[in-house]
Amino acid sequence: MIHPHTQLRLINDTVGYGVFATQFIPKGTIVYVKDSMEIEISPTQYLLYQPEMQEAIEKYSYIDERGYRIISWDFGKYVNHCCNCNSISTGYGFEIAIRDIQPGEQITDEYGIFNLQEEMILECGFAACRKKIKPSDFDDYYQEWDEKIKDALPRLHEVEQALLPFLDTATIQRLDDYVRDPSSYRSVYHLRFKS
Repeated sequence: MIHPHTQLRLINDTVGYGVFATQFIPKGTIVYVKDSMEIEISPTQYLLYQPEMQEAIEKYSYIDERGYRIISWDFGKYVNHCCNCNSISTGYGFEIAIRDIQPGEQITDEYGIFNLQEEMILECGFAACRKKIKPSDFDDYYQEWDEKIKDALPRLHEVEQALLPFLDTATIQRLDDYVRDPSSYRSVYHLRFKS
């Protein structure tokens, strides 16, 4: 589920749609939660689809730590990648704003965390763009991503959290453990699918 202070907008014919903030979203805000309404497609189910449907699934899903393809039921599936993203997936099953997001700004994510099986060419527009995402990016960058997450997590309880009620009890417990003991941090590497 995507944050309620967002809207879907057409960017252009090349990129397609993107998700934009309609209000200020401060650093530390949960911007996406993998909730119970998300569509989950197992590896076996995926193989049963025709190639045209597999292509659509690939475009709008990410692969979780179990190898399942997850498709957001709302327009969260239109969040685009940026090598200088303003939100990022965490090892806690939600995405967090890693810096302040201004009204009208596009919400962007790090696709390297999505367990890609093939390289993806990028058009993020960031000056230091990596130009492509590789399946090895998870291993190459997870420590850098963890540092960004650990910088934002302490603000979790300082800002308004519209999506907090959608976290499951196990996630809330893990977050409480982290508040009490930062050494219990759950790395983004927990999202790595190991085939």
